[in-house]
Amino acid sequence: MSRVVSFALFFSIMLTIVGGVHYYLWLRLVRDPALPALAYRGLSALLVAFFVLVPVSFFLRRSEAGWTVPLVWVASVWLGLLLLLFFTLLAADVLRAGVTLVSKLSSEAAPDPTRRTALARILALGVAIVAGTLSAAALRSGLARVALREVDVVLKRLPRRLSGTTIVQLTDVHVGPTIGREFIEQIVESANAQNADIVAITGDLVDGSVAELREHVAPLAKLRARYGVYFATGNHEYYSGADDWCRELERIGIRVLRNERVVIGEGEESFDLAGIDDHSAAGFGGDHGADLPRALAGRDPARELVLLAHQPRAVFDAVRHGVGRQLSGHTHGGQIWPWNYFVRLQQPVVSGLARFGETILYVSNGTGYWGPPMRLAAPAEITRIRLLTA
Repeated sequence: MSRVVSFALFFSIMLTIVGGVHYYLWLRLVRDPALPALAYRGLSALLVAFFVLVPVSFFLRRSEAGWTVPLVWVASVWLGLLLLLFFTLLAADVLRAGVTLVSKLSSEAAPDPTRRTALARILALGVAIVAGTLSAAALRSGLARVALREVDVVLKRLPRRLSGTTIVQLTDVHVGPTIGREFIEQIVESANAQNADIVAITGDLVDGSVAELREHVAPLAKLRARYGVYFATGNHEYYSGADDWCRELERIGIRVLRNERVVIGEGEESFDLAGIDDHSAAGFGGDHGADLPRALAGRDPARELVLLAHQPRAVFDAVRHGVGRQLSGHTHGGQIWPWNYFVRLQQPVVSGLARFGETILYVSNGTGYWGPPMRLAAPAEITRIRLLTA
């Protein structure tokens, strides 16, 4: 199946799902409450407009015209509100169904239409208030300055002289229509303030081509670390032209690790740092595809090894190859609760530290956001990881 056909199929499925969610909201929040005619027509038209704007905005993201930016922002915020409206309404409907079932079992009286309409209006108002409040909190969190998260990890094969080595991890920045140069300058400032030994960028840096985003990404050239700045690809690099981005990042001084490893330190006082292509990379042709054995070919297994792998599920391969520490992103920590529970169906860890055999996995919540500029119960982070000797 060609990439064009795959994209068309994916887009059709997503459009159907988004359309179904909009219809569900219309049924329960507009039709069932029997709103006055003006409110009914206005809200119905608004939902149709938002439904149309969602797919249109994905194409507007590629436009360089200034007038498209507000539309993309509106569509992005609406997607977050849509998600929270859906989950809030679904929870309310489940509760309502339970109450209705109990009422039917305990009484044979026919439901009163007037009472049913009143309850529908109360439910609609309650859902709107709860989802609106959660959306405001999520928007505030999503647009807040990124906080520093500190993590200590003990590695049994780390040379004692390298105990205390620090890695600043940036991941899932998603530079694009709503994240630009100013945000990058802020995270560069924050990262450099840590005086780290290594800066590791674990994929999904961009959502757009080099031509579109070169100037926004340019401040990354100012990142500083004792042993250098390293990058491993994420799935969004492949949507945006991975080969071009790998060349551009190398041009501004960032070492791209594509199924490769480097030595950190000197002589016996050193460890290995490896990076692999994203889990999905093989589907994009060329020489792309995660290949950990290639990255580790000829390696001394007695040496400590830190792996940069965008998706947490790479950990199962990492365990088989004696990786001591894996740094990943991809999940955004779920970004908007309760989406984290769905992410868990695909990935072994959604956020934080976890041990798999002898391998310690850390999954960052991400430094930016994707889609809605919102975060709920999953704050963005710049991660300062300190490696300690056992």
